[in-house]
Amino acid sequence: MTMHEKLQRLEELRAEAERGGGEERLAAQHARGKLSARERLDLLLDDGSFVELDRFVTHRSTEFGLAGKKVLGDGVVTGYGTIHGRLVYVFSQDFTVFGGSLSEAHAEKIVKLQELALKNGAPIVGLNDSGGARIQEGVVSLGGYADIFLRNTLASGVVPQISVILGPCAGGAVYSPAITDFVYMVRGTSFMFVTGPNVVKTVTHEDVDMEGLGGADVHASKSGVAHFAFDSEPQCLAAVRELFEYIPQNNAEPAPHRESADPPDRQDEKLLEIVPDNPNKPYDMHDVIGCVVDDGRFYEVHRDFAQNLIVGFAHLGGHAVGVVANQPAVLAGVLDIDSSVKGARFVRFCDAFNIPLVVFEDVPGFLPGVAQEHGGIIRHGAKLLYAFAEATVPKMTVITRKAYGGAYDVMNSKHIRGDLNLAWPTAEIAVMGPKGAVEVLFRKEIAQADDPEAATEARIQEYREAFAHPYVAAARGYVDDVIDPRETRPRLISGLDMLRNKRDRNPRRKHGNLPL
Repeated sequence: MTMHEKLQRLEELRAEAERGGGEERLAAQHARGKLSARERLDLLLDDGSFVELDRFVTHRSTEFGLAGKKVLGDGVVTGYGTIHGRLVYVFSQDFTVFGGSLSEAHAEKIVKLQELALKNGAPIVGLNDSGGARIQEGVVSLGGYADIFLRNTLASGVVPQISVILGPCAGGAVYSPAITDFVYMVRGTSFMFVTGPNVVKTVTHEDVDMEGLGGADVHASKSGVAHFAFDSEPQCLAAVRELFEYIPQNNAEPAPHRESADPPDRQDEKLLEIVPDNPNKPYDMHDVIGCVVDDGRFYEVHRDFAQNLIVGFAHLGGHAVGVVANQPAVLAGVLDIDSSVKGARFVRFCDAFNIPLVVFEDVPGFLPGVAQEHGGIIRHGAKLLYAFAEATVPKMTVITRKAYGGAYDVMNSKHIRGDLNLAWPTAEIAVMGPKGAVEVLFRKEIAQADDPEAATEARIQEYREAFAHPYVAAARGYVDDVIDPRETRPRLISGLDMLRNKRDRNPRRKHGNLPL
């Protein structure tokens, strides 16, 4: 065979690999509102940057009629490319080939990619669209999943790992995305569950469809498994690209810096009007964040889950930062089980990847109640405390209003190594709110008063004047400064510049014992 003939054969094989399961199955994929594995890569990566690996791999099974049914690539497209010019490793499962099911060879392709990502210090993005383990391969396919899970675990905190669910993801397959840093889903076509609706109905007699059991909105708002939910695949993949504006390549690199025309000394007059004069009236902390960060751009994570706490990424003076903020507009901004877990996971991601933390605090405490106590609020609340205390990245807090009780300590107080702690004049830093404190301190006096209501109000006013302000804390150095709200942006940017070379270390250990 001549060189020309060999090259022609190579092109034929390449074309065969790119056809995946064939035109008929591709048409069926499109009919479901789903893109092909390669179309997804085209949207995710910079134009023309994708380099494919292992395109000629096929399965090795001879059981149940698979011997004569080999497809090049074996149901997953793997390789590397760039996002905003930066190297990423990617795999994209192909549902048109054996339903995207995972075989031994399929798993080996993904494992090879994971090991390359670790060796070269680059993120890995997985586009998941699979029917699960390939039944014909039995325990071999299960072993393939375990090989992937191990690499997910070893890569955690070393390189960013992003999972995009673009079809079914069931059974053992869900545990790989669960270990990764961020999970993206698409409404109507993405599903995650350990057991499907039919099994659920058989075992528990609950009648539920795939969307209700494990759809995008369920996981983005109720379970917290998904961090993002979108209406279409193009929207979803565009959001993944945007994430890379805020995260580094690996744990040895600083967070990315972005130039902005937004002046670092900008002072926004709107900040004077956001916090109401009535301390019991809610406001939207998104308004504060939008006034402070560069160009008002905030990339919110877990937007629909535990909405009493806001987390996400932004830039401040070009510095990428992770934002953690109480949300007074939802449950008065209290911390509960879900918000504590949400915040802890986000803080630990930022700390692992050298992203400074900026906290906007307005927290009246932890949510009381039997359900919270029995659900383990002590244990879960400790996760957020542990995460902030353990973090060694630059950490700054702005107290906009309430900072009560143990929640004051938890939200990156000076006592757990907060580097720069600022307060607005509206800040109230105390063991508890004025009304609750008065009811405890002056219970007998109020009960014996001729006018208990008037006596209560008088004592509340006394308490406010004594404690419901930031100056007692500032006098002890627990707050570094009390600032005009309009100074928030320039002071935070100045703090980031000052803390650029911060060095802080934890005691040497194998790892801590997070209260899981």
